[in-house]
Amino acid sequence: MTEAAVAARVRLVAGLLLTAVLAACAGPGVRPGAPAGQVVPAADAAEREAARSARVRAAADWSLTGRIAVSNAGKGGSGRIEWSQRGAGFDVALSAPVTRQSWRLSGAPGSARLEGLDGGPREGADATELLFQATGWDIPVAALGDWLRGLPAGGDGGDARILPGPDGRPQSIAQGGWTIAYEWPATGDLPTRLDARRDSARVRLIVDRWQGGAAEAATP
Repeated sequence: MTEAAVAARVRLVAGLLLTAVLAACAGPGVRPGAPAGQVVPAADAAEREAARSARVRAAADWSLTGRIAVSNAGKGGSGRIEWSQRGAGFDVALSAPVTRQSWRLSGAPGSARLEGLDGGPREGADATELLFQATGWDIPVAALGDWLRGLPAGGDGGDARILPGPDGRPQSIAQGGWTIAYEWPATGDLPTRLDARRDSARVRLIVDRWQGGAAEAATP
């Protein structure tokens, strides 16, 4: 084998290795627009989505367990999340195995309590602001309860822009300065992954298990 042929083979192998490394570093993020179900006529898709939304909103009590990664202006972290919703009341447990830190955020509209901090629990009227001030994690807690389930926040979601997928379920929702991209199981009312972004803030979540919240989604 000539030197030129050997050099070409080395370049090819190096290129393949670099591609594999980059793919591994990219991680299992949400793939916006990934196929979720069969393509159906627009009118049927809209009717299916209206029925799905009604079922999900009617289920006031639900919970999920999963994995979350948060970044903001170059800073962030990742860990486990357990979210339990009972009507308007929420209880969210966050844990970061690498740093062995854990927090518990609980409350309802107008009040919130954050535990797991040095110096003791903190309380405030805004759960999002309370969490950000304590941890630097920019997580829109009030809206996320709806966004997690593929719904616009705030009931009617009048300010939301929804891009439907081929089967009617949202491919993305843009609301309040955030854009949330979804990945769905082949069937089911609840998404398996989401990627929420606003400026330099990003929240990625993979759901390992849903309980309640209408027809349960299949796990990834």
